[in-house]
Amino acid sequence: MMEQKGDQGKLSSEFASRLADHDPQDKVNVIVLLQVDQTNSTAVQRPSREERQSIMQATRRSAENSLGDIEGIIKHHGGQILTDHPDYLGSVPVEITVTGIHELAKSRSVKAVIEDQSVYPTILYLGSAQ
Repeated sequence: MMEQKGDQGKLSSEFASRLADHDPQDKVNVIVLLQVDQTNSTAVQRPSREERQSIMQATRRSAENSLGDIEGIIKHHGGQILTDHPDYLGSVPVEITVTGIHELAKSRSVKAVIEDQSVYPTILYLGSAQ
């Protein structure tokens, strides 16, 4: 399976290349970076503790909305979300098929999909039994 149209920029070329060596139904663990609303923080100074907490909570709420947008893709491809909520950076671990990864990468609610495990080409060992 080659990098699919719509994946550009959301999967690294190295990750896409390794995925191409796998069966489309193989399951892989990934980290999905969700689209979040940008905060309007243009402060020159470091934000206060309360401001940082507010920014983190807003990011998490925004990520929850994006996660809701992609839950159907995850279920359709036999995947599962491996945590209860996105983290404060707007990411969530997911187990999903290779085909599902490409579908997630096409979603407007996804900023990027990155590896959460080493993914190596499937190697077939041929040799005589001894």
